[in-house]
Amino acid sequence: MVGQKNNKWNIWVDTGGTFTDCLGIDPNGKWHRTKVLSSSALRGTVKKVLSDDTILIEKEWDAPDHFIDGFEFILLGFDSRDHAMQVGRFNADESLVILDKPAVNPSWEGRSFEVISKEEAPILAARLLTGTSSQNVLPPMDLRLATTRGTNALLERKGAPVVLFITKGFGDLLRIGTQQRPDLFSLRIEKPAPLYQRVIEVDERIDANGEILRPLNLNPVSDQAEKLIKEGIDSAAVVCMNSYANSEHEQKIRTLLKELGFKYVSASSDLSRFVKILPRAETALVNAYLAPIMENYLQSVVGSMDEGQLSIMTSAGGLMNSSEFTPKDGLLSGPAAGVVGAATIGKQAGFNKIISFDMGGTSTDISRYDEDYEYIFEHKVGDAHLMAPAVAVETVAAGGGSVCYFDGHTLRVGPQSAGASPGPACYGANGPLTLTDINLLAGRLDEENFHIPIDIEAAAQKLECLAEAISKKQDEKITSQTVVEGLTEIANQKMARAIEKISLRKGYDPKEYGLVSFGGAGGQHCCAIAKQIGINKVIIPRDAGLLSAYGLGHAVMEHFEEKQILKNLQDIRSAIPEMMEELTREAMDTLSSEVDSQDLVVRRQLLFMRLKGQESTLEIAYQPNLN
Repeated sequence: MVGQKNNKWNIWVDTGGTFTDCLGIDPNGKWHRTKVLSSSALRGTVKKVLSDDTILIEKEWDAPDHFIDGFEFILLGFDSRDHAMQVGRFNADESLVILDKPAVNPSWEGRSFEVISKEEAPILAARLLTGTSSQNVLPPMDLRLATTRGTNALLERKGAPVVLFITKGFGDLLRIGTQQRPDLFSLRIEKPAPLYQRVIEVDERIDANGEILRPLNLNPVSDQAEKLIKEGIDSAAVVCMNSYANSEHEQKIRTLLKELGFKYVSASSDLSRFVKILPRAETALVNAYLAPIMENYLQSVVGSMDEGQLSIMTSAGGLMNSSEFTPKDGLLSGPAAGVVGAATIGKQAGFNKIISFDMGGTSTDISRYDEDYEYIFEHKVGDAHLMAPAVAVETVAAGGGSVCYFDGHTLRVGPQSAGASPGPACYGANGPLTLTDINLLAGRLDEENFHIPIDIEAAAQKLECLAEAISKKQDEKITSQTVVEGLTEIANQKMARAIEKISLRKGYDPKEYGLVSFGGAGGQHCCAIAKQIGINKVIIPRDAGLLSAYGLGHAVMEHFEEKQILKNLQDIRSAIPEMMEELTREAMDTLSSEVDSQDLVVRRQLLFMRLKGQESTLEIAYQPNLN
């Protein structure tokens, strides 16, 4: 429980696109805070060169002797990693770094550097928080984690090779999609390629009532699967027509693939029990595409923990044990954690209606809370359409790391982001001009309190180049100050429109809500945006830059059970209580192994679908007393 003394650390980590935020409570109940780069890196400045392998450094992070021993050392500002070496020994008391080879020269003085851990960013943050070097075992801890690892892999198309097994005749289903045009008036539509590497059509067919029209022929499946295993493909998505009504064929294929050596098999009927083969297929494919990535990532985190439990935040704002986690459930875990944190802070400040405004390094996430979370049960991440419960979050590509540029006609902010590496220009690693640089040059950032080395001259130089490019194109002098004001206004407009989308366009007056502003960049823009929309109450938490991590500490173990009926309401009205009780038992059985059943809170919600009958959704949540 939050704030309670026990024999373990409670550590909450949110890994975003740029920074990994970490809050922790030690066994004595004392709070600790830290931030690291999501590239598992710490940064500092070379203060003085003492010899050809020894430097005196300046840093904001607090770590014991030998903490960074064995870390990769990179002097920033170069276009390659030719200057990479390793830390041989770190003396914390004297802030000395001794490198593994003599390569130091006097020109290093005043330069920024980066030391990179081989462990994942959450573990680096946990080690920094607990003061545990990589040579020692981490103390017992309960670790709660939200991560963008799966989301980034999906958006960057860096998942595992996947084969799609699908009902014969539907091999091109995902290429055809819904046939909706992404740009109605474009004369040239370029659709992204499907995520799968191969597609295998399976001879089988089940009708909408669950009756088998064509028996499953497993022999060709077996032959194709054995060839794929030899090619090194061990992840598969299995999708059969109407498997929501009868999953027999999918389960038989799934069992066969497992027996033949496929390590990851995602059957659509296991992940979604709903009609519509296309979103079921996309959900299963995304899950299979990310399963190897996420399993390796989570195993790496768990492998660094000697004792304790790892819980993962889901897109719906609840927690689940890492052993039960599926990738499709956590693609929006970071934004969901932020909404939970904002709702908690709002209630503590006396607001039951809040709009969460989370402006981070890569994007801004906005959500509405009105005494309860607003849920959606289908959502898109990039080009993928997923059937999974999630807190309704509107995301706009405007964050501190959003690249600011001139496209030859107008100023632009995003959607490209500088990320953690190289980061904004002011990080001193040859990064592009970003909103962080604009806020720094506008005086809204205190470089002395930024906790990583800042190069204001690098930011000013990038801004001046941008102003000159605009002046040349417009054939008139454009000042750097004008560019700063223009880029700030563009970013504010983008974020204000996102707030209007989740409030005014849905019939909710934002003036009735408090704006909870957080994230590393939220405080630099929230007042101007609130004024523009008409919100007159802005709440900025103490740990604004760590609020998503704070939300993890106030989240609860949670499980959703859903049942789709597809009948007219009047035909099944009398059966609803029994259906809800059945869903309750299923959800409680799932959670009872993780929490005391006496602590379970049942929350029931009926969702009615016009024309298609009635769909019921039940959520069971573990709700401990929170201090």
